[in-house]
Amino acid sequence: MTSTAAKPFASTERLTLRGFVPEDFEAYSAYRSLPGIYRYLYSDPPSPDEMRERFDAGLNTRLSEDGDILRCAVVRREDDTLLGQVSLKVANKAALQAEVGYIFNPAYAGKGYATEAAEAIITLGFEKFGFHRIFARLDAKNAGSVGVVERLGLRREALLIESDRFNGVWGDECVYAVLSREWVARAPNRAR
Repeated sequence: MTSTAAKPFASTERLTLRGFVPEDFEAYSAYRSLPGIYRYLYSDPPSPDEMRERFDAGLNTRLSEDGDILRCAVVRREDDTLLGQVSLKVANKAALQAEVGYIFNPAYAGKGYATEAAEAIITLGFEKFGFHRIFARLDAKNAGSVGVVERLGLRREALLIESDRFNGVWGDECVYAVLSREWVARAPNRAR
């Protein structure tokens, strides 16, 4: 639950995408501390101090230069529960390209929240920020994440074999993408 209002970036039937507020830290750190969250992120869970630093850094995000990241808290509208986060990262300002990302509390998996939130932030990226292409990079073994982007109609553009390594284990990476004109054309056919 949050007591500080944050301006919403987008809303869906069930969700609000808004900036993080200080009161979100407890719920944020609860799911971001889970080792399972990091299985496909190729990093270890952060220390408590690193967790606080990352959270605080995400309170004031912008989206204007290469590398900038807009992080949105995904909150269930019916009870203001923080479910996870979605983000857009400016990958190439000149080419109008952004990367979409999402991390959700596994306690809320299987209810379509990640798909709904990813759809909302991709739409925001095209409509408000004017991106030409939005892509997702994900571990090929992450079936849940693959399901999200495929339900939304993103095209699989690449399978990079053993392109990343974590704890001595090589991992394959998939790249999925969609162009602005494709997103607009598919609007009635996207999953909800």
